[in-house]
Formats: sequence, C-alpha cells, structure tokens
Amino acid sequence: MADAYYRRQDLERFGEVGDHAPEMYEAYEKWSQRVFSEGALSKKVKHIVAAAVSHALQCPYCIDAHTKSAFASGATREEITEAIHAASVIRGGATLVHGVQALDALEDEA
Repeated sequence: MADAYYRRQDLERFGEVGDHAPEMYEAYEKWSQRVFSEGALSKKVKHIVAAAVSHALQCPYCIDAHTKSAFASGATREEITEAIHAASVIRGGATLVHGVQALDALEDEA
C-alpha cells in the first residue's frame, strides 16, 4: 500500500519551510503569533474560527493544528463542531449562489 499523501508527522516539519527563506518564515511566525494572541477576540475564539476556516479550505495540517489549539484554549467539542458546521454552510451557500453564474450563462444562450 502506498504512503498517504498527508502524513500527520509532516506538521512537525513545518519549520523546515523556512530553511531557505528564513526572513519570510520568521515574518510569518511573528504575524501568526500576533494574530493568535489575546485581543478583541480571545485565543479560544480565534482558534475556533481558524479550525472552522481550515475545514472550509480543507487543509489537513491546519485542521489538526487549530482544532488542537482551540481545544487547548478551552473550546469544547460542541463549540468546535458548531463552528465547522457554520463554515460548511458558508462553503455550501457560496457554491449555490454561484449557480447564478450558470443561470446567466444559460440566459446568454437563449
């Protein structure tokens, strides 16, 4: 059986992405730390949002990291799950509303 494309242990290697562009990676890290610090939104809320967005973007590494960070910041399984459902509804709605593009295309053919 072939190796999976996504391997959880690769998340631990994320820092290696900066090996050949350290200034850019350090800027990303600083930005990320600032974004997920306490502010108008709590760390918990920020990580719940990030976990939900990660699901909508379908990034397995982000899903792992932010779901665990949300839980570690005090989010419950129910809060995380509801946020995932909210992101799913937005993604589904965005797909549906783009159906108007199809209707416009069909009207052009009429």
